[in-house]
This record gives sequence, C-alpha cells and structure tokens, in this order.
Amino acid sequence: MWPSIIAKCKEGGADVIETYIFWNGHEPAKGQYYFEERFDLVRFIKLVAAEGLFLFLRIGPYACAEWNFGGFPVWLRDIPGIEFRTDNEPYKAEMQTFVTKIVDMMKDEKLYSWQGGPIILQQIENEYGNIQGKYGQAGKRYMQWAAQMALGLDTGIPWVMCRQTDAPEQILDTCNAFYCDGFKPNSYNKPTIWTEDWDGWYADWGGPLPHRPAEDSAFAVARFYQRGGSLQNYYMYFGGTNFARTAGGPLQITSYDYDAPINEYGMLRQPKWGHLKDLHTAIKLCEPALIAVDGSPQYVKLGSMQEAHIYSSAKVHTNGSTAGNAQICSAFLANIDEHKYVSVWIFGKSYNLPPWSVSILPDCENVAFNTARVGAQTSVFTFESGSPSHSSRREPSVLLPGVRGSYLSSTWWTSKETIGTWGDGSFATQGILEHLNVTKDISDYLWYTTSVNISDEDVAFWSSKGVLPSLIIDQIRDVARVFVNGKLAGSQVGHWVSLKQPIQFVRGLNELTLLSEIVGLQNYGAFLEKDGAGFKGQVKLTGLSNGDTDLTNSAWTYQVGLKGEFSMIYTPEKQECAEWSAMQTDNIQSPFTWYKTMVDAPEGTDPVAIDLGSMGKGQAWVNGRLIGRYWSLVAPESGCPSSCNYPGAYSETKCQSNCGMPTQSWYHIPREWLQESNNLLVLFEETGGDPSKISLEVHYTKTICSRISENYYPPLSAWSWLDTGRVSVDSVAPELLLRCDDGYEISRITFASYGTPSGGCQNFSKGKCHAASTLDFVTEACVGKNKCAISVSNDVFGDPCRGVLKDLAVEAECSLSSATKEPRDEM
Repeated sequence: MWPSIIAKCKEGGADVIETYIFWNGHEPAKGQYYFEERFDLVRFIKLVAAEGLFLFLRIGPYACAEWNFGGFPVWLRDIPGIEFRTDNEPYKAEMQTFVTKIVDMMKDEKLYSWQGGPIILQQIENEYGNIQGKYGQAGKRYMQWAAQMALGLDTGIPWVMCRQTDAPEQILDTCNAFYCDGFKPNSYNKPTIWTEDWDGWYADWGGPLPHRPAEDSAFAVARFYQRGGSLQNYYMYFGGTNFARTAGGPLQITSYDYDAPINEYGMLRQPKWGHLKDLHTAIKLCEPALIAVDGSPQYVKLGSMQEAHIYSSAKVHTNGSTAGNAQICSAFLANIDEHKYVSVWIFGKSYNLPPWSVSILPDCENVAFNTARVGAQTSVFTFESGSPSHSSRREPSVLLPGVRGSYLSSTWWTSKETIGTWGDGSFATQGILEHLNVTKDISDYLWYTTSVNISDEDVAFWSSKGVLPSLIIDQIRDVARVFVNGKLAGSQVGHWVSLKQPIQFVRGLNELTLLSEIVGLQNYGAFLEKDGAGFKGQVKLTGLSNGDTDLTNSAWTYQVGLKGEFSMIYTPEKQECAEWSAMQTDNIQSPFTWYKTMVDAPEGTDPVAIDLGSMGKGQAWVNGRLIGRYWSLVAPESGCPSSCNYPGAYSETKCQSNCGMPTQSWYHIPREWLQESNNLLVLFEETGGDPSKISLEVHYTKTICSRISENYYPPLSAWSWLDTGRVSVDSVAPELLLRCDDGYEISRITFASYGTPSGGCQNFSKGKCHAASTLDFVTEACVGKNKCAISVSNDVFGDPCRGVLKDLAVEAECSLSSATKEPRDEM
C-alpha cells in the first residue's frame, strides 16, 4: 500500500512525510533487530524519496502513538534497576544503543539530506515536557542528556523535541495540539514548527468515533501560517490499521483511521482531503511573500474579532488597492467570531468572512480560498468503518446499498479452547504474579488456577441465607474472566477497576480459574514500566460460613496463552494440531471456541474488509496473519450530535458519531495477505458469536456529490506566477469537480440542478429555480469518465431566475470502469 498512499500525500499537497519508528517492532528481543515487511524502514524512506518528498524521522524511541506500550519493547522492563525516561543508566544505555543503530543505518544508506537523501528533520524523545515534572530534577537531567546524546550522533540535520518548552538552544521545541497558531518556540532563532496537527482522534472500544470537520482543520492550518508558522504536520494524514496486537492501551481499537484525509483503507476521505489540498495550493501561492518577511508580518485590526496579516516585500498601504504595486504581497484575513458573518474593509474593497474562517489573498486583492467554504466533493464509501454492519442488523439478509458481496461461508468448522491449564509451559507458585512478568506480552491471555474446598457447612450457610459467595479482586486491568469448574461465571472490563463476582460452587473440591486479558499495553504517561497488567491488591472469597478466605497467597497454577494460539492452529500448516468438527447450530454463540472457514478473495484490486459485527470478542487471522483484535462493544446511545457545526474550538468529543453501535465492526485485510482463492480464515471467539453472518466486502467510493455557488472563487488552476514573483488570477467562472476512485468511472448522474437546490449529499432536492438542461448537460460532460469539471455559470446553463444567486448541485454514482472490467471477465 505504501507507494499509492505516499503518492496521494504528494497529490494532496504534502512536501514532507513524518513517521515514527517503533522500537518494539524493530527490536522484538534484546539485540535482535527486525527491518522486514511492514517494518522495512529503509524501503519506506526510499519510496518517499522516489516521490520527491522529504522525510521527518521521529526516532523517539518512545512514540506513544496509541501503539502497544508506546513503542517500548516489553523486554526493556525486565532489565535490572531500569526506570524509563529518566536519569537512569540502564535505560539511557538501551535508548542510546537503539537511537545510534537507527542513525547509523540512515547514514549507511545515505538517507540524510546532505547525503542526497530525503531526511531533513529528526526527533528525539516525544512530548516529554508533559510528564517531565513527575520525575523532578532527574527528569530535567534526562531531557538534557537525551538532547546532547542526539546532537553527539552528528547527523548533520536538526533535532526536534515536541512539547518541550525548556529544550536546549540547539534543539527545536515544537507544538502538538488541535491549534498551534499561538505557539512560539523558546528562541527567536528557531522556526515555528507544528509536529502534530490533530486532524481527528483515536477511538476506544465501547466509545463513539471522533470526527474533525474539514472547515475547522483548514482554519487551524491557515491561522498557523497567518501568524508566522514554518512547518506543520498532520497527525494523522494516513493512520491505517494497528494490525495484530500493536494497538495501544487502555482499550484502543484495531482501526487507527483517525478521521484522517486518507482513510484506513488508503482511500481519499472527501471533502477533507480535497479541502486541505485546496488550502495547501492557496498557501503555496503565497510562498514568495511568506519568505520575503524576516520577522513579523504587517498586522491590521479589522474588527473586534477580525484581523489581517500581510506578508510583503515592503510596507503596504491598506487603504487602497495593491494592484498597481510592484511588490510581492499576500494577505490572510481572519474572522475568529464563532457565530457571525462579518464584512471587513481593506485594500480598497469589502470582503465577507464567514464565522471562524480565514480568507487567503495570494495577491492582496483576490480571494483564492476561504477555510469555511468547501469546494471539494463529498465521497460516500460502500461502508463506513463505524456503520452498522450487515451482521449486527435486525434483518441480516439485507446488504448495505451498493455493496458487492454477501455472507462469507455456510461451511464453518469449530474447535473448543481448553479452559485453564493446557500444556507443558504451566507452573505453580504461591501468590498472584503480575501479568507481564509472566507472559512477557507474547500473548494477551494469562490463566490463573487454584482449588477451593467447599464444606457441608458452607452449602448449608448459603441455603439458609439465600445468598451466594462472591469472588472479589481489588483491581483488574482490561478484561478479567472468572470460571468455576470450567464454566464461565462472569467477566469484568475496565482499567484498574474492582471485580465482584457471585459464584456457584459445589460441595467438595472446586477449580477456580481466572483469565487476565490485555487489550493493548498503556502507551502514554509517566512510569510506564510500573503500570503492568493483570490483578492488583487482594483476591478473596466472601460469604463463606466461617467468613472471608484470602486467596492472594494461595498456590496458583499459571498458563500463558491459549492452547490453539501456541499450537498455531490459525496457520495453514498446523491445521492438524486441532480437532475440528463441522459447526452445528449449538456451536453458535459458544464461548471460548475457534472457528475456521475457507474464503475466496473478492475480485479486483479494491481494499478488502471483513465484517465481524456478529461476533463477540476475540482475534482473527487470515492465512496465518493476525488481522487484529475484534470486539463488538457498543458505544453509549448519547453523545453524538445530529449535525456537526464546524465553528468554535474543537475537542475530540465535539463531533462524535456511531452512538448506540459497535465502535468497530469492519476490519481491514490487506490485499497482499490474500490469494485468489482458498484463504484460511480463523477466529478465536471468547464470548460467543455467529460466524455464519460474517461477510467480506470491498471498500470503494460509491457515491460522489458536490455543490458550488456561482459566486465561489475561480478554480485554483486559474492562478499563475508572473516573472516578477507576483501571482495573478484569470477572471473565470467557478468549477464543480467530480472524481471517482482510480479504476472507476462515473456511471450515472442521480441528481443535477442549477438554480436553488436544497439539501446535501444523498438528499438533494430541486428548488423553485431550476435549469431544465442541467441533467442532460452534466450527464454528457461526466458519464463514462473518471473525473469531470463543469463551469458554474449562466453561460453554461442559461439563467433560470434572474437576480437570484444560483448553485450547481450534482450527485453521481461510481462503477468499475469498462477498462477495468474487461480483464476481470476473462478470468
């Protein structure tokens, strides 16, 4: 996927790709390095260079990033005397070894800019300023050591520390936030850099899905450059998928879509991608003026909440037009009022500014772009990552409109997982051991088993009182399950929460089994090495005839992982290691069960997703590769507005969607993991689900629509550079642009009206004013093409209502192009 994603970044107007390096991916065991497949760092950087882009390498090596353990390898916490991210010799030694390894690799491959490579910036540490105070003076000493260690590696390019206001003089301190227009580095000698512009947010299991409006993202970026910004990076521009067990914690979902301009599947999220592309084009038209100013731009107060910043090679008189001036001049006009449209007077004319918006004037006269006026199309995918899946609908036989595909398979096989101790790796000891100390994170699962003897007096006591005994654990992390004599008694979910579970014992000896499950290791905060997993505090039984029984220091037998997991029954080569039988009706909704089936890949090259909305919680593999954790936890019913107003300061809870539905139902399967037919799909299901309702679908843009006013700006392609360095724009009509995915064409126009249409994408309707020729004209101009552009003016459609401001609204469907279909038919 890398080449196409990098190309889409470049097409969207990016100049630099910024990437983390995950220590636990590259050094899974101490001194054993891995740079293959998805972790082939050098190949990735060379692909970036091949597109003509620069690279910003965030070595860290702490990353956070909602990635398992923040990128730390779990073996690191086992080094005697270690404390992470403080003035601690064992930690500093390991950190220096890894950072040096990466830097040496970059030098050997000639990837630094002075060697002809793409790397222009690099980062040491990550948001350390957020937690430095927790470590006192040792934190300050560590930060200064990290800076000097990095500088001593002699990379020949600048080092960055983000969110580090006390960064040393030779290190660039930078901003990470939703807005960074007010940020200034700690020295005038440093450029103003925004390392993380949060254009969306991550999601947790059982929570809603965050969205950040394109208008607000554009506003934040325009304000940053308006007020003197040098470099700004989207976090994320492409987030992708946390495959396998790489998702962080507590409880972060497998998708890392992040509402980014390029979605999890590598598709353009419109209008966000297109609106930001237009913003980037407009800012780059101002570049000669932006770099002509060494210091502060010319500032003009235009109203109580309105202001202009003017970048010019000489002082500009703002009372009259700048059209006759020879100097280079660009201006940003901002209205930071959240509610009102405001007209402002500057350069001898009036400009109308929508609420919470910035207008960009590359020539200090004509508006090229306003952050609140979206000219990009809206795209609707075959399914959204948070949409109700087929399998979780009340009528499972109904497919989503336009989705090519159906339920996966009617033939499933099952195998039961052993509860508790299953193999040679088990051991017994006194007391409750910390989860990670036992598992070393080679599995999410750890079994704890002990025996409880129930007397006749206990049974009589419960019978006389009409009560049951309870198991109480002071604190559990992520998921805990309680089994009595092999049967599930109950579960608890949470981050260091208490568990109280009523239990049905039998007279005599009972087997009590606890299952501790990790759903992503803590990825943010101080003292990560101390966080751990499993159970904390006391484990006891209450309600026995002679009072409470403390089990904390009892003899417990430990078993890491699942039998099926360690027998690798999810791989094609190890199918004989399990006893598989054809799935019967009573196997449906059966907990602690393995399921498998064989599937063919959907035709074509579109991204593939599997709908696991009918399942409970578990993990899924295809051809032996772990897709990731799945979990059909449902988000709360409330907290999602019916519409999202872009004006006003954004936070991750402002524009949520997906309330009352599973946080994630669809899971990405990379095409390269699939063969044409006979793919082995294996699921481990913990709580019970119905695999017969699983489906495999392709993800593509099905519907596209746009609405452009006749008073919108000329297309950005109408701007051109003059020999003087100034820019000019031709006076041409606005354009409505439509584009299907690569390999697709516009097959049908489902709505077209020039006049006063109302509504939005997927619910347009004609107004009183409508040009009758619109549909025929748009059909002729667009159908059968991958993309089309239509001028929005009376010259094209005639004037259906004089003196009225008119819009052109179009909705179209995309289908596989005839050129794409032909080879498929031959197959």
